[in-house]
This record gives sequence, structure tokens and C-alpha cells, in this order.
Amino acid sequence: MLKAPPTAHGLSIRRYFFTRLGQRIIHLLTAVTPTGTLYEVDMRLRPSGNSGLLVTSLKAFAEYQRQNAWTWEHQALVRARVVAGSHTLAEKFNQLRGDILSTARDKSVLREEVVKMRQKMRVHLGSKPTADAFNIKHDAGGMVDIEFLCQYAVLALANQTPSLLTYSDNIRILESLTESGHLPAEEAERLREAYLAYRSATHRAALTGEKSTQ
Repeated sequence: MLKAPPTAHGLSIRRYFFTRLGQRIIHLLTAVTPTGTLYEVDMRLRPSGNSGLLVTSLKAFAEYQRQNAWTWEHQALVRARVVAGSHTLAEKFNQLRGDILSTARDKSVLREEVVKMRQKMRVHLGSKPTADAFNIKHDAGGMVDIEFLCQYAVLALANQTPSLLTYSDNIRILESLTESGHLPAEEAERLREAYLAYRSATHRAALTGEKSTQ
């Protein structure tokens, strides 16, 4: 098999091409319009964060997820889904996602790591103790608490309940938890209503330029 010669940046032609393509896509998505930025794109969640490669092979991604990823990165994988591109690659990614998320985990250790990350986020991103307003996303009882609950449930239970891997959005994960008997319907409905109310408020704040506080 012939190998592509390296570029001036030490990357193969293929990796160089897709890195430039990725940069171009990010540039288009984050274009500034008369009504504000089109989309927010946060590339810090990629493997190794800002120091990591923008584009990687599926094999390298799989190795990272299995050997080096933190629990919060597996939480992020719960939300991951393919939005465009090769159907073959999408199937391979979905298979890998399912394999990683359905790995058997020690629930007590998992719970401790998820709670620790949630508390860390709350300290850095939530309202200060002297603040009168409630941060819809990051304060205790806010939107991220519901998201973390769903992510913990998938990581803890997908090994026994594969149906939890079907969807990546929180609303349908809550529905799957109810259908599989892991969460009472009444509690799931309260969480669903709260989450939808929070999302509506954050969308409204984004459109009006307000902060996500009440």
C-alpha cells in the first residue's frame, strides 16, 4: 500500500485536506450575520482539547475513547450523533459509540466522577453565592443537572438496557428510561417539562442577547 507523502506541516495529504476542510466548515458555521453569530462551535470537546488534532481517524478515536478518555468525555459521547457524510462511516461511528457507552462500569465510581465534574462546573460557571439571579443552565436544579442525570443513566445502564443508546437527546433518553422501567413516568414528565422550559428560556435569551438567568 502506498503512503501519501507528508506535507510541510508533517501531515499526510489526506489529513491535511480534511483538517483544512474542518477549519472551513467551522468558519462557515460561526459566520457573523446582522443578527449575530450563526452557530456556536466549541472544539474544546475533541480528544486532547485545544491541543488535539482537529481531524482524526476512526481507529485513533476508538483507541482514545477506550484507553484515555475521561468520564466527562464519555458523557459528551452520549450526546454525539452523525449529522452528515458517509453512511458507511456513520454506521461504524454508531457501532463504536454503542460499544463505548455500553461498557460495564462500577456505578458508585461513575456516580462519584459525574458528581465531581458537576460540582466543578457549578463553581466555575454557576451564579456566585451573593447573586440574586438563578442561572438556568448551571445552578443547582438547572438544565445541566438534567443533562448529567441522563448521561449518568446511559453510562450506568446501557450495558443492561441497549435501548438507551438509540437516541442522543435528553427528552427521548428520559422516555427510554421510563419505557425500560428505570424511571417512574411521573418523575420523567417533571424532568421533561422542566428541561423544555429551560431550553425555551435559553433560546429566547440567545435571540434577545440576554443572559440565561432569572
